[in-house]
Amino acid sequence: MTVAEPPPLRWWGWGDRETRIPPGLAALLEERFGTGAHDAMRPPPLDRVRLPEARLTTALRRSLVEAVGGFHVRDDAETRVRHAAGRSYVDLLRLRSGTLDSAPDAVAYPGNAAEVLAVLRACTEHECAVVPFGGGTSVVGGVAPLRDGMRCVIAVDVERLDSASGVDAIGMTATLQAGMRGPHIEAVLNARGMTLGHFPQSFEYATAGGFAATRSAGQASSQYGRFDEMAAGLAMQSPSGELITDALPPAATGPSLLQALLGSEGTLGVITEVTVRVHPLPHVEHYAAWSLPDLAHGLDVMRQLAQDGGKPHVARLSDADETRAAFAMSSGRATPVARRYLRVRGQPAPCLMVLGWEGDGDVVGQRVRVASRVLRRAGAVGLGAAPARAWRRDRFQAPYLRDALLDRGVLVETLETVTRWSAVDAVRRAVRGALISSLSERAQPLIGCHVSHIYRDGASLYFTVLAEQRRGDAVEQWVAAKRAATDALLAQGAALSHHHGVGVDHSRWMPSAVGERGMALLQALKRELDPTGVMNPGKLLVASEPELTTF
Repeated sequence: MTVAEPPPLRWWGWGDRETRIPPGLAALLEERFGTGAHDAMRPPPLDRVRLPEARLTTALRRSLVEAVGGFHVRDDAETRVRHAAGRSYVDLLRLRSGTLDSAPDAVAYPGNAAEVLAVLRACTEHECAVVPFGGGTSVVGGVAPLRDGMRCVIAVDVERLDSASGVDAIGMTATLQAGMRGPHIEAVLNARGMTLGHFPQSFEYATAGGFAATRSAGQASSQYGRFDEMAAGLAMQSPSGELITDALPPAATGPSLLQALLGSEGTLGVITEVTVRVHPLPHVEHYAAWSLPDLAHGLDVMRQLAQDGGKPHVARLSDADETRAAFAMSSGRATPVARRYLRVRGQPAPCLMVLGWEGDGDVVGQRVRVASRVLRRAGAVGLGAAPARAWRRDRFQAPYLRDALLDRGVLVETLETVTRWSAVDAVRRAVRGALISSLSERAQPLIGCHVSHIYRDGASLYFTVLAEQRRGDAVEQWVAAKRAATDALLAQGAALSHHHGVGVDHSRWMPSAVGERGMALLQALKRELDPTGVMNPGKLLVASEPELTTF
């Protein structure tokens, strides 16, 4: 699969193009929220965005210029704005407000690992916080430019680290520099008959370094694996020096240093290179959709596929509310016909399932046959390939649509977790209840949930929330809802995050997620690699409990 690399993100949103709200979804929003949804703030012209005064000292600037060259140290307003936030709902509200209380004082663009190390050592000497910056797609405050008592803060943008330094066609590995974006990675590998198979929703903009730093999971991870399973080795530059984990097959040489660095979210150093396990390009792709009578039947199908031999590469099961929204967003005459047909078949509130298998034709055929038997026993109704093709075509489009929803004044955000099969529906109900209780002031929110990653022992849950945006304190509205939902999922024993990471937004719950001793071990690792604490402060390993997205 080759996808053209898109232009840079808009400074206030996603992508480079306008996206219209599908008429069916617009009607659903009006049905739920009425005409009360107000026009949200539109982003001001870039030259009217207010930034804090830059605090970069003359001495530090000189050191940075010596490290990367004068052209690659920038502190113009546009560059600072583009590195001031990630792409969460709260981030986008603050960007649109035109007033950024926090922005990096400058941005450095190193061209190799030695330059990264020189930048980190200069920042350590001059007490300057460092925020590693890849695609800028974090939705949990992972690239928030926090100073945390330092004199200043810079972003270290790895966009110049943008090549594959080696592809091993025999061992099926590739070494990727940290700044390679998803489409570039696939283009390089596809030309050699290979694929990484890593397609998160942020695929167009996210980078190899970001995938590693956040333990990313792609839409085909049920078969290809999460990125922490794909990674075979990496190189990281820390204030204490370079740390390299050899890209070897599994070895019994003590605790895995690689796994300790994956998911470190820039708090230990800057990942400059990752060696990954790759796969042959699939000869056959088989995608199809089914309708299940209810979520319980769908979850049982998913569990059996994960455990009994029919496991797909892509496995997606939407609950009834998300399925309703999906039908509303569909266009054409087939949709109302399909809904009437499903009612006749005894499915008035169906749950949509999309499955996809890729690879050798014989293997794909065998897995499809196993899955078909499981689906028939569960009372599934086949919907053919068209809905699955539509999902595959549009699977990176949700962030574009979010910009249009924000224009209409809709609160739109996501959250996710992972839990054991026995607890999946209980977690879904608890999170849904917490969100409804928090957000139902005048109109009940639209909350869809889907399973998108399946394992032998459990599955992820991904929630999409649409609510009537509260005037005046929209940030606080979501902060309270996210806190209630997170408390609810943790109370059910689910994970703090499956693939979005920790960042600022989840850091207050880390002590309860990993325990007091676990936090002590992680903080000891940080002290060894980053003794002065310049690396991405306020994220992941903070000792206190920061407020949600307080940057």
